[in-house]
Formats: sequence, structure tokens, C-alpha cells
Amino acid sequence: MKDYIGVDIGGTKIAVVRCNADGEVLSSTTVPAPAQAGGDAMIAAVKHGIESLGDEPIAAIGVGAAGVISGGTVVAASDTFVDWVGVAIDRRLRDRFRVPVYALNDVNAFLAGELTWGVGRGESDLFGLTLGTGVGGAVALNGRVWVGRGGMAGEIGHTPGYGDLLCTCGQSGHLETRASGRAIEAAFLALTGRATPGTEIADRARVGDPSALAVYDGAAQAVAQAAVTAANLFDLLHVVVGGGVRQAWDVLSRPLEQWLARLPSVSGVTVRVSPSSLGKHGVALGAAAAAMEEESREPVGL
Repeated sequence: MKDYIGVDIGGTKIAVVRCNADGEVLSSTTVPAPAQAGGDAMIAAVKHGIESLGDEPIAAIGVGAAGVISGGTVVAASDTFVDWVGVAIDRRLRDRFRVPVYALNDVNAFLAGELTWGVGRGESDLFGLTLGTGVGGAVALNGRVWVGRGGMAGEIGHTPGYGDLLCTCGQSGHLETRASGRAIEAAFLALTGRATPGTEIADRARVGDPSALAVYDGAAQAVAQAAVTAANLFDLLHVVVGGGVRQAWDVLSRPLEQWLARLPSVSGVTVRVSPSSLGKHGVALGAAAAAMEEESREPVGL
């Protein structure tokens, strides 16, 4: 059975897994991400992580990276990363390891993993939503993650219509201002005057704190609105949710179900929302799944 490498490049760490074609993790490692040291340092860290898993043959490498990835190259990224835009991830790793390499946005990788080995296994159409420091989105159609012409398909986190709060991108009213982990903390601060970590807000909601419950109800309303938007645009009736906020699924799920019941899709069908299932290796496994797929196909575009 062939082995694959999956890489998850974040702003603080780089996770690497070796897995087989069934999605079984055979080995894994994590190395620091030198995001402020430039693209060359980041690629060197990725190479080191892959090399540390041994020199047994691999069929392909998949890389899920923060930012907009098009044609295997970073075309846009946050200021967390210095000199990252313009780095050809696929070419740089292909030159070193001499196997096919496929690089894609980390949320697209997350969805590829859930579609292949997670809660979306066996489905053809799926919407992915990651609720972390920010909010990311991804679309799967006809059994494959659809990245669009420029690699930005599904990025619902920076769409308007969710109020008038200022987003980190400089615009107002984006989904990220209501449903991200940062937004949950900001909403609780506005209600109580207390700066509180997200994990503590979730714990407070579990014991019935009214302010914490109100904050999660607001986040749930925004997630439901986003889910229904995806359903109406692409007839996507199943949404999988990942990211750090997913750890508070027991708090988020009840108000989310209530809001989904109030906001049916245009067809009248209630959208189903599920928590992600692949855990901490979700993005890396998804990148490996995408690489496995790309051995025989080209990326989907317009």
C-alpha cells in the first residue's frame, strides 16, 4: 500500500503526518514555524519535518497552508508570515523529494480530509467551515474540493451581512466578526467588561452563565446564516465545522440547531451541520488526501 505525506503549515507550528491510502496515521511530528524568518526558512522547516519521518518511499506530498494558494504558489497571506507570498511550495518540495506535490489552502485541505476519511465520507457535496482565530470556508462539489480559478472558492469568512462590527481585514460586518474565536471573546468582553479566554467562556456557558450563552447564541446565528447561504448558492445541505471553536460543540450545537430550524434553505430543507471528526491531524490528513487525488487529476477550477 502506498504511503503519503501530509503537511499543515500554520503561523506557529508545522504538523507533518505519514499516512496510508486509508487515512491511517503511521507517524507524525510537529516543528516550529519560523513565519517571521521568511519563505526560505519556512520551506526548510517543512523539509526537516518530512525528513524526520524517515526515508521510506512515498507516493506524493500534500501541503495545506494558511493564505491563498493558487497553482501551488502562495498568492496572499496575513502579516503573520514574512516573505511568504510568491513562494512556490509545490516546486520547492518537488525539487527536494522528487515526488508529486500538491499545495492548497488549509481550509480546503481540511475539507478534503473530511470528504475522504471523515464525516463527509461517501458524500459528493459538502461545505466546510473552520471557526478559529478567523473563519475559513471551503466547497466540495461532485466528490472533489472546488478551489476556483484563484484558489479562493468558499471563503465565506470575509463576506458581509453579519452586523456592523469592524473585521480584521478592515471591512465591516463580516462573518468572522461574529463566529470566530476572537469574536466570541470580544462579544463576551462587550457584555461583561471582562477579558476572558474562549475556553472559560465555553465553561461558563456549560453551567448556564447568561452572558456566555448569549455570546454562543450570536455565534450560532451567524454560522446558521452562513450554512444556509452555502445551501442556497450550491445546494450544499451538509456543513462540517472545524477549528478551535469546534471544541465547544456541546455549547454551540443546541442554539445552532435552533437557528437552522428558523432559517431553512430556499428549498425548505433544513441544513445539517456536523462537527469535524479527524481531530488534530485534520488539515495534514486532508492535504495527504488531496495529494492522493491529484496523482491522477488536475485541480478543479472554473
